[in-house]
Amino acid sequence: MNRIYIIGNLTRDPELNTTNSGVSVCRFTVAVQRRMSNADGVREADFFNVSAWRGTADNCAKFLKKGSKVAVTGSIQIRNFDRADGTKGTSVEITADEVEFLSPRGEGDNSNAGGMGVAGNETANTNNLQPVDEDLPF
Repeated sequence: MNRIYIIGNLTRDPELNTTNSGVSVCRFTVAVQRRMSNADGVREADFFNVSAWRGTADNCAKFLKKGSKVAVTGSIQIRNFDRADGTKGTSVEITADEVEFLSPRGEGDNSNAGGMGVAGNETANTNNLQPVDEDLPF
């Protein structure tokens, strides 16, 4: 099983691109603070490159910005490549299945619709919701 969960802050504004076939992809980096301090008493951070696709990508580009706090659920992809100078390199990236926006409204979003929300698995249409019957027995 290849599953990862991280919570951290964006280190830069997300970048939204479109593939040749018209699929949206949004890339951003999340800084995650380590649990333990180093020998100098400083808590270091790890930096994870994240890519989100399709509707999740569109929502991330719309509502996230540098400093936004997010929870990302996804899988890790590791790619090996050859650099122009002939040396070998490794790229580690998280492919997001879900991105939960954790920043309060106005702190981490670009609109007034912000607050906490989840990007990913977008299937629900909330436009036609009806009020709950007030006479429920519980």
